[in-house]
Amino acid sequence: MDLFAALTLQIIYGIANLVLISIGLAVIFGMMRVINLAHGEFLMLGGYTVIVSTNSGVNIWVAMFILAPLVVGLIGLIVEWVLIRFLYGRMVDTLLATWGLSLLFIGLITTIFGAQTATTISPPFGPIPIGEFSSSGYEVFLIFVAIILILLLYLLLRYTKLGLVARGTMQAADMAAALGISTQRVYSMTFGIGAALSGLAGGLLAPITGILPTIGAIYIGKAFITVISGGTAILAGTAAASILLGGVNGIISFVIGPTMGEVALLLLAIVLLRLMPQGITGRFFKRSL
Repeated sequence: MDLFAALTLQIIYGIANLVLISIGLAVIFGMMRVINLAHGEFLMLGGYTVIVSTNSGVNIWVAMFILAPLVVGLIGLIVEWVLIRFLYGRMVDTLLATWGLSLLFIGLITTIFGAQTATTISPPFGPIPIGEFSSSGYEVFLIFVAIILILLLYLLLRYTKLGLVARGTMQAADMAAALGISTQRVYSMTFGIGAALSGLAGGLLAPITGILPTIGAIYIGKAFITVISGGTAILAGTAAASILLGGVNGIISFVIGPTMGEVALLLLAIVLLRLMPQGITGRFFKRSL
């Protein structure tokens, strides 16, 4: 029974981890169709924001839930104003530009902090005993954060004027402009929100993963695999792909090891996209958000 409980918690945390890593990209790529290869670096910047702020005496919760999304969200707005807004509809150019942006961020952070792992921070919660096993209390906390984040984003997109305008603009920009909506402002706002979500995720994961200038490379692959496997529905697709991929990853990681868990995740994503080229929500949940 203890083994089953520990395994279940490990699987659920794997799902929550994928949700956190992918949710910002789901907004930027899923809604805007912008291939953001700097997504991993947005998470990395959120992690550095939390570590630097906390080591400077800022409360860890303020650093995670306010400073990390605020700083990275502002960086996202600047990136959109300076670079991305000139590349909408040009996917190859966007891919190359964001790849260059990721290299720029890596170079800047390496110059400032060095190539070694920055001073990490301890998770705010200690271990939770589960019979003969134990689990991280902070991982349990992140599970609840991921659930709340999905629910809040659903409520925002489904029931607010802001969400309606954003979804309408992404689906029919010409019609939205004809109705007097500033589509450029909506694009900027959406990109900024996606970047802020990435910064929040990077800050939340920093106590577990530590932080390196190159840690974005670990995040970017999982994020794109999850979002593309999920399909066109932003939230339902991300949640469904996270449950499926994260569940398999969690089981294999627990039974065999983390490396084989990552391999299993990749193989399952390949099979999914072979059987369902439009993603999970291209076959199921077609009318979901």
